[in-house]
Amino acid sequence: MKNVLRISVLGLALSILSGCTGSVYNKQKNCTYDYLLVPAISISKMIGSCGPVDK
Repeated sequence: MKNVLRISVLGLALSILSGCTGSVYNKQKNCTYDYLLVPAISISKMIGSCGPVDK
């Protein structure tokens, strides 16, 4: 069980360090949503602070 936990922690650290972050601009290009792993879990997008995103 300890090995599974270690491998999980190592995998999480590698995914964060490997650049699984980014930004998505809104339609007016004056605000961005910053996210860690996927854009769907961005807190600023969830609360709608920048309006709809540009597709």
